[in-house]
Amino acid sequence: MGSITRSFANNIGSSGILSASAVTNATIEDVTSFSSAGSPATLVLISTQTASSSATISFTSGLDSTYDEYIFKFINIHPSAISKLTFNASTDSGSNYNVVKTTTVFNAFHYENDGNQALNYDDDGSDVAQSTSFASIIQYPQNADNDSAIVGTLSLFNPSSTTYVKHFISTTNSVYTGGGNPATTNSYTAGYFNTTSALNAIQFKMSSGNIDDGIIKLYGVKKS
Repeated sequence: MGSITRSFANNIGSSGILSASAVTNATIEDVTSFSSAGSPATLVLISTQTASSSATISFTSGLDSTYDEYIFKFINIHPSAISKLTFNASTDSGSNYNVVKTTTVFNAFHYENDGNQALNYDDDGSDVAQSTSFASIIQYPQNADNDSAIVGTLSLFNPSSTTYVKHFISTTNSVYTGGGNPATTNSYTAGYFNTTSALNAIQFKMSSGNIDDGIIKLYGVKKS
């Protein structure tokens, strides 16, 4: 057995797995690629915005034809007052946020005291029909307590298309205090911007007060 083969064999454990010492700069110096080592990450971070008593959070760049799907991630969005997280889109790079949209919103909730729980669709105005106003992302108003916040995602599909309407789907979790009973509320929002014009900006704001704190990240999903 040659010295190279013997050295290699000595670095194979009883389970057939190479030890860490078997892989060094010298052992891989002639490797030019690892094409079968696994797929690269599918999400590409485009931008991050952090709220600080912000009236609005606007994304006026990064939405184009580079990706077919864009994902916004909401991380601990805390309102200054009990309110709903809302959003709208623009076709003129943020000069106006008034695109016509139709949405549907339903939710599942569960009280902390286990007193009530349900899966429902409430016709409380959270959904909109052919409206240019800001649309709710969550079903019930978010609690403004210091330990409460909104988390979740919003996916926007092919915003640069000039052929189709622009669909979106959102899933969030928030804290709602109805009648003095804190509850976890899982909201499901979906719909479409009813325009064949390209969307190139998105704005988020609370239905009342400011976004006191929180982070919104914008990702692009790599094309297959």
